[in-house]
Amino acid sequence: AGVAGVFSSLVALVFLIPSIAVAARRLHDQDKSGWWLLIIFIPLLGALVLLVFMFLEGTKGDNRFGSDPKEGAA
Repeated sequence: AGVAGVFSSLVALVFLIPSIAVAARRLHDQDKSGWWLLIIFIPLLGALVLLVFMFLEGTKGDNRFGSDPKEGAA
């Protein structure tokens, strides 16, 4: 508790929004909706499924969320 608890809570809050944005972008790369992030609320199984989604390859070429980031200037 005390100062360390307040500091760690602030750090967690600062990293929460960027983490959600990165996870949603990763799902969009696979042509999945960002709403799939809500699967994390299913105990144990939801976290496992989301972890597998994060490691899957994105779709090749364009999808409904935009162009393939790997096809950019290489």
